[in-house]
Amino acid sequence: VLVKYRVPRREGKEKHEAPLQDLQRAIAYTRSHATEWKIDPGRIGVMGFSAGAHLAAVASNHYSQATYPKVDRYDETSLRPDFCILIYPAYLDGPNFSIAPELKVTENTPPTILVQTQDDHRLLNSSLFYYYALKEAGVPVAMHLYPSGGHGYGLRNTGDLVNEWPYRVLNWLQDIGMTR
Repeated sequence: VLVKYRVPRREGKEKHEAPLQDLQRAIAYTRSHATEWKIDPGRIGVMGFSAGAHLAAVASNHYSQATYPKVDRYDETSLRPDFCILIYPAYLDGPNFSIAPELKVTENTPPTILVQTQDDHRLLNSSLFYYYALKEAGVPVAMHLYPSGGHGYGLRNTGDLVNEWPYRVLNWLQDIGMTR
């Protein structure tokens, strides 16, 4: 399921509020339709790139209640992703070598994998600090740190070693029991 979420900041609201509402609704709707769509409702995760990775991380830490008023019966299902894939995440770091304050990592944060390059200089700390916060909380976490590739490589072949990341993520999903 691909989610098109709202990105403009709303006056008087946190920057992640509207996108989180959209993602939470997508998780609830997907999980509620899992049988119909022939997917396992216990294997629904989130994945994001750059700012979308920030949203995926926020959703992985804010799932105990919806951030929007209940719409219908679909909103009665779990909002917790079963896993989280973060590709060159942005905005995960906070002040003084910490994670962003909206990320409330606990032992119940879903298993997470991070993919990052060392030459993505402005965002390297996002991955490093979040990785350490997950480790400290006892969350199953993996990180693949590549020497080069910059930011925004996505799935395209750049000739850098980082292009192997989809295979590493697939291996990780198998390791945590999310694939058959």
